[in-house]
Amino acid sequence: MAVDRGGVVTAVGVLTIVGAVGVLAYQAQKGRPVPRPHNHAHAAADRGPSVHSRIVSLGNDEYHAEVVLATDGKLHLFVLGADEGRVQAVAGEPLPALLKGSGDPAAVEVMLAPSPQPGDPPGTTSRFVTAVPGAVVARPLEVTVPNLSVEGKRFRFTASVGAADHAAEMPAKVADDEERRLYLTSGGDYTAADIVANGRRTASEKFKGFRAKHDAHPSAGDLLCPITGTKAHQDCSWVVGGKTYTFCCPPCVDEFVKQAKDRPGTIRVPEEYVQK
Repeated sequence: MAVDRGGVVTAVGVLTIVGAVGVLAYQAQKGRPVPRPHNHAHAAADRGPSVHSRIVSLGNDEYHAEVVLATDGKLHLFVLGADEGRVQAVAGEPLPALLKGSGDPAAVEVMLAPSPQPGDPPGTTSRFVTAVPGAVVARPLEVTVPNLSVEGKRFRFTASVGAADHAAEMPAKVADDEERRLYLTSGGDYTAADIVANGRRTASEKFKGFRAKHDAHPSAGDLLCPITGTKAHQDCSWVVGGKTYTFCCPPCVDEFVKQAKDRPGTIRVPEEYVQK
């Protein structure tokens, strides 16, 4: 059978070029810092005062950095390895960074102070922390680290943390039948005495007509919602484990009661949900 070798060579050449373009595109994409949003608001009751966190890739996923914005006004930077679950220690020296609120005309320079975690070798740190200046109030907050050195390699990255629209962060409202089972049956840290203390009602019944006004910038001493870390409202309270907690909105009450029932022992005392 006759074979057109010129056609074969041409076809092979085209495939080679297409393959090369594909590899280059993949490498180019992989080389970009890739922001990876993590659960923020709903994890607040477990993790402490974290509102929002974001992980970015450094280089070709050689290392990672996690930026965490907390309700106490602190900004944390964690250095991670190629595997995001591994902690990476770096030189324990102050790290310059730039902070810029959404719509702000200029960035503010801050110094991230080394804050070693247990297990970090002497003279190194895997965590940095700084207080967000009071002048930088708009969200989301853009964080730029112009020069992070990891094992002799230097990286620059930018990450945005903090939601601009809190309404998008709130948990979804549970359905009617599910809501009655949630509130009118005991379990875990949610007791029969709590059901009585709450008037044998669901959140929808108690808070009918309640209008939430979400405040993502609480002042010192303000009560915080255990779920979102935003300012809580005295009119939106619920008894769990014999203690009264305040929330920003009824869906957050749903989320908290679920946690109390499904993961007993993970909720903290009300006194810990206060803006410092």
